[in-house]
Amino acid sequence: MSVAVMMHLLRERLYWRKRTRVPEPNLVMQSETQTESFARAGQEGGALAFLYLYHAVQITSVLQPGDRVLDLACGPANQLLQIARLNPQVHFVGLDASSTMLQCAQNTLAQAHIHNVELVQGDMTRLVRQEDASMDGVICTMSLHHLPDHAALCTTLREVRRVLKPQGRFYLTDFGRLKLLRTQRFFADDLRQSTQFTEDYFNSLRAAFSVEELSAAVAPLGSDVQRHVTVLAPFLVVFKSAFQRPMDPPTLQRAKEAFAKLSATHQDNFRSMASWFRVSGYALPCELD
Repeated sequence: MSVAVMMHLLRERLYWRKRTRVPEPNLVMQSETQTESFARAGQEGGALAFLYLYHAVQITSVLQPGDRVLDLACGPANQLLQIARLNPQVHFVGLDASSTMLQCAQNTLAQAHIHNVELVQGDMTRLVRQEDASMDGVICTMSLHHLPDHAALCTTLREVRRVLKPQGRFYLTDFGRLKLLRTQRFFADDLRQSTQFTEDYFNSLRAAFSVEELSAAVAPLGSDVQRHVTVLAPFLVVFKSAFQRPMDPPTLQRAKEAFAKLSATHQDNFRSMASWFRVSGYALPCELD
């Protein structure tokens, strides 16, 4: 972790005043320019590739072969692609409200020859195509901040509880709301991406719910919910089921191969993210190098 990052995190830790949430200007990303910039950042070699692999490895530990798993707000499916590759015996349903995103996702999956994913258009606050207790798992990565308000967040989590089987498992992660505007701007600028992506990322950080708001919304999922927050500041928050499956040798090999494909810089970023969570008590289920 760089000195600059550490300094921003320490300022966050010491600052006492909470920041008001600012919802995103575009709650559903239909713009082709926005979609393309976001998709590029998540591709192999893109700025978010290391983060997607980190979440894919953590998500794998709550899944089992034969599961049917719903991915809320799958976007261009770069994250879902990573998860589906690690778990070829799991069937995934990727849901997104944006037709533009879903077209991009279809192309992403087709080019990668991924066949264990189906895509559906829908609103994650109203899972009208999913029946009660029909899913073994629900995942949502970096998308809850797209919701307009806390009421919509609570409605979404009640829907998650409805579609999950009684012993269903989940992994939900998003930004936590930072207190300083300059910290939000620093993390957006630090990725050194296009102007469009940088602005969208900044808007996402401003739209993040607080850890307290997220925790209250997740409460209906039961008493075995585990919460993990990056140390010093809630840059990222994870809520997951207590269930954890040991990673079998074939899956571990696939994860190691994915890690080896990352650039040296992204491998370092992956290690930094793993360490940031590990210090707060949330370790990876396996070592990849």
